[in-house]
Amino acid sequence: MSPAIALAFLPLVVTLLVRYRHHFRLLVHTVLLRNVRDCLSGLRIEERAFSYMLTHALPGDPGHIITTLDHWSSCCEYLGHVGPVKGQILTRLVEEKAPVCVLELGTYCGYSTLLIARALPAGGRLLTVERDPRTAAVAEKLIRLAGFDERTVELIVGSSEEVIPRLRTQHGLSQVELVLLAHRPRYYLRDLQLLEAHALLPAGATVLADHVLFPGAPRFLQYAKSCGRYRCRLHHTSLPDFPAIKDGIAQLTCAGPG
Repeated sequence: MSPAIALAFLPLVVTLLVRYRHHFRLLVHTVLLRNVRDCLSGLRIEERAFSYMLTHALPGDPGHIITTLDHWSSCCEYLGHVGPVKGQILTRLVEEKAPVCVLELGTYCGYSTLLIARALPAGGRLLTVERDPRTAAVAEKLIRLAGFDERTVELIVGSSEEVIPRLRTQHGLSQVELVLLAHRPRYYLRDLQLLEAHALLPAGATVLADHVLFPGAPRFLQYAKSCGRYRCRLHHTSLPDFPAIKDGIAQLTCAGPG
């Protein structure tokens, strides 16, 4: 490429860097720096976060563990978790709905799991599903560190596509009053339709879906708004520690079969 052509593209490159500077910073934190630290430490980010919890968080205190995870993500390594703003939305809904049973798809490090578990009513039960065994092992230790036993929080290792059809027969889940979709947005529509097909969503059930604006779940949102089964509300938020990157949580209320 000649210098003249390169100079012609320079204004465009500068404009893109300025406009999407927050996205580039996110890319640096979630891909470049994370991969370097993974290689140097031999540990994944969730494992490094748990090591920090062991030395800085109070065992048996889920609130302190949640706060410590927020601090670690802000000051040490960006974790990419739900974060405090979205966490308040999730906690408020659990407290308002007081569900007997909650299903979480996408345990990740266990942050949102702790938020749900500590807001459950007495006798409430949470089933959380994580497809990656190594990530699930970290989340399991964090959940138990916070003081929740298997009667309150059951962690299921496997893909949501395989687990959902087995929830009734293998885990005794006939219906679920609150579902959190927090795994991969491209699977949200598939898993919502699986929950419908297996009659796990009664009228009045709530489905929360994270990251519907960034990276986005357009097919899921289109279906939820047009199928006639749900009343939809969008909570506008942003990414934790990246307030300029806008995101949202979709709240679906099941009105019954469409």
